Amino acid sequence: MAWGSEASARPAAPPQLTAARPDTTDPAVLSRLTTLEVLRALETSPRGLDEPRAQRLLERYGENTPPTAHPPGRLRRFARSLRDPFSAVLLVLGVVSAAVSAWATAAVITVLVVISCVLRSAGEHRAERAAAGLRELVAATATVRRRPAPGAEPRVRELPVDQLVPGDVVLLGPGDVVPADVRLLRATGLTVHQPALTGESAPVTRNARDTPDAPPSGDLPGQRHLCLQGGSVATGSGTGVVVATGAGTFWARQSRPVPRRTTGGTVFHQALGGVSWTLIRLMLCAAALVLAAHTVLRGPALDTVPLAVAVAVALTPEMLPVVVNVSLARGAVRLAREHAVMVRRLPALHDLGAMEVLCTDKTGTLTRDRPVLHSALDPWGRPDPEVLGWAAVNAHWTLHLAELPAPDPLDEAILRAGGPGDPDPGDPCGRLTGLAALPFDPVRRRATAVVREPDHPGTHTVVVKGAVEEVLPCCTRLRTEAGGERALDEARRLEVLALAERQASAGLRLLAVAMARRPGRTVPAGLTPDSAERELTLLGFVALRDELAPGAAEALSALARQGIAVKVLTGDHPATAARACRDLGLDPGPPGTVVTGAHTETLDDAELAELAATRTVFARCTPAHKARVVEVLRAAGHPTGFLGDGVNDLPALHAADVGICPLGAADVTRAGADVVLAGKDLTAIGRAVTCGRDTTRNITTYLRVVLSSNLGNVIAMMVAGLLLPFLPMLPLQVLVQNLCFDAAQLAFAFDRAEPRAGVRDGPTVLRPRAFTAFVLRFGALNAAADLGTFAALGWLLSLPSAAGLDTHAVFHAGWFTENLLTQALVIWLLRPGSARRMPPPLVAAVAGLTAIGLLLPLSPLAPALGLTATLPGAYYPLLGVVLVVYAGALGFIRARYRGAISIL
Repeated sequence: MAWGSEASARPAAPPQLTAARPDTTDPAVLSRLTTLEVLRALETSPRGLDEPRAQRLLERYGENTPPTAHPPGRLRRFARSLRDPFSAVLLVLGVVSAAVSAWATAAVITVLVVISCVLRSAGEHRAERAAAGLRELVAATATVRRRPAPGAEPRVRELPVDQLVPGDVVLLGPGDVVPADVRLLRATGLTVHQPALTGESAPVTRNARDTPDAPPSGDLPGQRHLCLQGGSVATGSGTGVVVATGAGTFWARQSRPVPRRTTGGTVFHQALGGVSWTLIRLMLCAAALVLAAHTVLRGPALDTVPLAVAVAVALTPEMLPVVVNVSLARGAVRLAREHAVMVRRLPALHDLGAMEVLCTDKTGTLTRDRPVLHSALDPWGRPDPEVLGWAAVNAHWTLHLAELPAPDPLDEAILRAGGPGDPDPGDPCGRLTGLAALPFDPVRRRATAVVREPDHPGTHTVVVKGAVEEVLPCCTRLRTEAGGERALDEARRLEVLALAERQASAGLRLLAVAMARRPGRTVPAGLTPDSAERELTLLGFVALRDELAPGAAEALSALARQGIAVKVLTGDHPATAARACRDLGLDPGPPGTVVTGAHTETLDDAELAELAATRTVFARCTPAHKARVVEVLRAAGHPTGFLGDGVNDLPALHAADVGICPLGAADVTRAGADVVLAGKDLTAIGRAVTCGRDTTRNITTYLRVVLSSNLGNVIAMMVAGLLLPFLPMLPLQVLVQNLCFDAAQLAFAFDRAEPRAGVRDGPTVLRPRAFTAFVLRFGALNAAADLGTFAALGWLLSLPSAAGLDTHAVFHAGWFTENLLTQALVIWLLRPGSARRMPPPLVAAVAGLTAIGLLLPLSPLAPALGLTATLPGAYYPLLGVVLVVYAGALGFIRARYRGAISIL
């Protein structure tokens, strides 16, 4: 396109531009204008900006750097941690305790809340700091045309990318990173590689257009007259005017923070919130029952309030926030040290363990951004290594004689594959001499090399390689199986096209290879497409496919064994996506089952959810399509993760329960992900899932043990409070025993799942309803043990030998001891797996609880806790009987509900 023709005949302005000046800060608006209107809106010209105006624009728009989210400070992180439901409940209980002058209870609760929030905020701070160290460098300079002063001649210079402003004229060449959003003024054979923006692995053609076509709304990457930041030039050259920089670019707009998972929160928050509110209801009901019962039996009294608070505290797992955050933090540290996986949001570990579906991008994630050779075929579809040899000749001499700064990715794949039986892939015969070359361009879609063969003196050999539909019309003959040639008539041409169509339908990228020998008087310097690319003999085809990412096949296989369904969401061609899935061992289904993004637009959410449950591959997907598929899967009750590496994956990352990105992801994608694979091995995903399930198991084990024990205590306390004229245990004693029990259960954070426990067989998630049923069963059993202890104490105190004993003090000491011993049994017997393989921290926890239960009532600290009586010797044999019966009942129920214990 000549610039003079644009200036001489300016097209009429669109109607919407006549009333107001176009928005020069929105590239979507500028993309719909003519070239001249863009230049006028930006007050620039093809000669470039002058330096004084560029400086003023820099002050107006700021530096051309992507916006970075500032991590929250320590105080903000701490305050954000208080939003945890149990932290809020504990704070309320602390306030109630302080209101009734239970200062020790209030102080201990406050300390627990502070410890929990510090652990959580510190863990997230470490993850943010580690993720910040993964940021990669971007292009440092750009080639810009600027004028030193108004009216001066333009000069081409290298300028730091952050100094670019809207209106700058930049020059693009092969290998250049597109430094900003650019509207093309001129383009010659320009193709741009932009998988991070669209997910397409193949370069796309770009050309200058005075009046652009009307594209779909928001589809800037699909507009051929634009080069967007985040892409890179594959071939050709171009000149364009910068229309957006910094936060105004398409890249930056796509990476802006969006509300995450607004529908119900992540799986972690839903599960923990469900458990929390179930317990809150139980606490309120229990406290209300205590107040009501004591008011009915004994009349209203203020001393009943401490008992109600004690009941609520007894039912509250005070250490839950601490155990949750310690377990998550230990899992995150273990993943970082052992598997090079960075967890940026601690609850994402639980979400990994709960994940049932993993949606993943293809390009840059499961496959690399470069192709590899799949096969070389003759015109009849039979393997023919000679075809690869001549394709390598074309690639080698095109690169050397056309003086391209960087080879085409397809040529690189052919050169890596090499020629037949020769160490030099560019010269399979070892005796060829390159004479001339015509490089590939997007219009011809062919590349031509001319070489001299010693065996054919006086002739030049023309080798052409390119798209099948472009090379085949240049051919008049084809190679036979015996090595001869025959005419390429219409029937055989249709057969060749059908073969090419079958290969393309299999997801292969097909290039035709043809050659001809011409008289030596052909002058290489005068080589033209018309003179060289005619009357060729078709040799065959080279088929290429996407190169698989290292470990991708093993990663998908591991996920399948873990019960996780994989869905591939890509912007690439359906056949290419299906082929990659087959190569990875992932069944894409029969032909025609690949769902396109356009098809999803015709479905409502219910229909799409039903389709997503049965289909594996979604191709030609925009960012919005990917995010919608993730959202409908989550809405259907499937905890969903997303694995992606490009800016176009950000909406889906934000929509998923857990967003994962690999090492080579775009900087903004890493910033938006919950989990970053710091290594290149995708099998780390499976190990991260296993760690997440281990972590969830530790949390559920704590909840299982503490809630069943606490509920049993509450039931026993309520029954005893109605039958006895005194409190069976003082509020301070309740709090101390709870603290001992909860501190012992911190050891669950150091536990690891055993293979026979079944925890790794499928997704693991906190289930409030299952917890309620479990807690009621084992809580009732624990209450029976407590009531049996009460009966034993009542019988002992009724004996003549017990005359003179302080009944209240004996009850307090006896139940305190029994409670800690039964809680030690619960830790031992309700832990999933074999008790003989308990890790040392759990062994120490069981031994510690036993020692405290037996020795604390006899220690000098006993009077401070109100444990003022020495238990009679006859109590311990009776306690032993109660514990043996209790352990037997626990073992029986544990064996019956073993599966539930493993997966709750």
